[in-house]
Amino acid sequence: MADLRLHGLTKRFGAVTAVDDLDLTVPAGSFFALLGASGCGKTTTLRMIAGLDQPTAGRVLLGDDDITGLRPYRRPVNTVFQSYALFPHLDVEENVAFGLRRRRQRDVEAQVEAMLALVQLGGYGKRRPAQLSGGQQQRVALARALINKPRVLLLDEPLGALDLTLRRRMQIELKRIQTEVGITFVHVTHDQEEAMTMADTVAVMHAGRLEQTGPPAELYDLPATPFVATFLGQSNLLAGDAAGRTGDDIAVSAYGARFTVPAARSRATGETIFLGVRPEKLHLATAGDDVPPAHQHVTGVVTDSSYVGVSSHYLVRTGWGTELAVFAPNTGAERQVPLGAEVCAHWHPRHAFLLNRPPGEGDRTAPADANLGVPA
Repeated sequence: MADLRLHGLTKRFGAVTAVDDLDLTVPAGSFFALLGASGCGKTTTLRMIAGLDQPTAGRVLLGDDDITGLRPYRRPVNTVFQSYALFPHLDVEENVAFGLRRRRQRDVEAQVEAMLALVQLGGYGKRRPAQLSGGQQQRVALARALINKPRVLLLDEPLGALDLTLRRRMQIELKRIQTEVGITFVHVTHDQEEAMTMADTVAVMHAGRLEQTGPPAELYDLPATPFVATFLGQSNLLAGDAAGRTGDDIAVSAYGARFTVPAARSRATGETIFLGVRPEKLHLATAGDDVPPAHQHVTGVVTDSSYVGVSSHYLVRTGWGTELAVFAPNTGAERQVPLGAEVCAHWHPRHAFLLNRPPGEGDRTAPADANLGVPA
């Protein structure tokens, strides 16, 4: 077992830089997700690890072994693609056994039987791929890759062709299989929920660069950049300025009001900042409702409401014209807030975070009668 390490990995296609000086360590035996939107460079990174694309610069290492120049078939790496790439003329057993037979290994039948049991396809060995569902074909592709005992398994959007219910079921299965075999999985996806559900560690990519790496809960609760805050779930970002530190808190001036955020929840290094709050950390108070003394708030009008089962989603237009998203859990104790209602959106400072804000982004001016800040 050895870590997979990428050092200064760069890939250019003419004038386009797809991957830009990427440094990344994938811990041995982990389930690692490369997450990002289409065109961010994640699949190109995967192809360079697999040897399907050669980097313009940089190195790919497995432990102390530099595998950058090795041909794909020489690398202790296997890939599962979204298309599965099964051989339609071979049955399930022969698809899974393909790599073993090419290497003329013994006890092929016993190994195939054990692998089909691992992916819960015992008894399906004599079927052809066309006789299987999408989820079953995905399991065959996984078994065919795992039977070769790779040191790293690469998964390129392997669940993208499945419907939502099956995709969620396969997320659980993939995590179970990875835990049982203990092989390093590197999973490329654009699906935030998929990455957070399965991965021990998530690396968020944007425009060929690494934005942030860490456990899913850490990335969600304390994002490092505005891109991570808005790509991994939703965030309300209030443009403002850091106004100095008071004890363990950082004072923030935004839209003519003052807020505070714990210094431990600040990723900002300058004065120009975004104050961020996740929608589920916001609470709505209507006329006559009390706002907890420790909470900070802004007021506005509900402009949209949608019921999505576990929660109700609201948009609140603020005094400076932008809209905040609020997710209220449907526990049965809350009443639905009607459209047009005047509300107070409030939060506890420990649920906010500070990020660097690029100069010029965000409008910090608010009407003189806008009601914001810390309740009296």
